[in-house]
Amino acid sequence: MASKKKNTLRVRQTGSPIRRVESQRATLRGLGLNKIGRVRELEDTPSVRGMIRKVSHMVEIVEG
Repeated sequence: MASKKKNTLRVRQTGSPIRRVESQRATLRGLGLNKIGRVRELEDTPSVRGMIRKVSHMVEIVEG
């Protein structure tokens, strides 16, 4: 049987969580990010998309 490839997103943190609202800091931690320049590969789900949207000013989606 052929295995299904899951859709993933590569997310890089570009902004600092210093002087941000605690809920935004918690969202970054939930995404597995905590330092500028960190990159995580996350499953493309509606909940992850919502988390990225919430901190869109501190993260970017990386191609490739």
